[in-house]
Amino acid sequence: MPYPYDLDEINKRASADPAGFAKECEAIYSRKVHEAAGMVKERIQYNNVVLLAGPSGSGKTTTALKICSALEKIKIKATTVSLDKYYLPYDPATSPTQENGEIDYESPYCLDLEMLNKHFTALNRGGEVTIPHYNFKIQNRDPSKEKKLKLGKDEVVIFEGIHALNDLLTNEHPGSIKVYVSARSDIEEDGLLRFRRQWIRLMRRVVRDENFRGTGASETLGMWANVREGERKYIIPFKHKSDIMIDSSMAYEVSVMKQFALTAFKDSFDLLSEAEGLSPLLPALSEFVDIDAKHVPPESILREFIGGGMYKY
Repeated sequence: MPYPYDLDEINKRASADPAGFAKECEAIYSRKVHEAAGMVKERIQYNNVVLLAGPSGSGKTTTALKICSALEKIKIKATTVSLDKYYLPYDPATSPTQENGEIDYESPYCLDLEMLNKHFTALNRGGEVTIPHYNFKIQNRDPSKEKKLKLGKDEVVIFEGIHALNDLLTNEHPGSIKVYVSARSDIEEDGLLRFRRQWIRLMRRVVRDENFRGTGASETLGMWANVREGERKYIIPFKHKSDIMIDSSMAYEVSVMKQFALTAFKDSFDLLSEAEGLSPLLPALSEFVDIDAKHVPPESILREFIGGGMYKY
């Protein structure tokens, strides 16, 4: 488990040199990304499929893209594919549902596991596959957006998604390179917990969904309990299968994200206060010295959530 960040140190650095603090934090994260890329390079002769998993708000997409960039610098062509493309068309008779009857997107059985396993095998053998595309609005596939994929020499594909390390996939492909990504560091003050790592992910998701997915904070909060239950059942039990774990949290990020989070939460303060385990989140934000988002570089993982980044999602 990574060491917790120290609130006093965060605030000192945020006040004295926010630009330097941000640069230092970003460099630490980048080193983890390059370490993962190095592992891929070492094993590409045996397997060219990378499975990257992590819970909601962990920054899987940006991490996968950054690993691709690091690989291309060492002459390895890399492609990313979201497991979300492999969701099965909604079927009221077979699709897993929540207690309220809505489809349970946290369940791995929403995915076309048979197709995924066939594609992993085919790609690793040099075959060509057709990547489907799932449209969440119509809860069905869109054939017009299918894409062909075939890997050549010194080429890899990174499949990223919450279920990428689930036994339902990895048991049939034990040789695949496995990466687990999550915000894994709490923030403490004098040995007392002040900001939980789960709150970092919730804050990221609320800000992203509000800005880019048309989902307000109240709706995201309404789903959060089911999201967390899905993590405990389907994601966290498999993280030990990873070849490398990447902590996507950065010491300076709460100081940046708090401004966006407070705006996103503005109409949901009561709901947040009433949610189990979340009532201390808002008061905790006031303990952090602000850092202006101008110090966040365009390649930062934080740009996945606040916008203004160099990657397309």
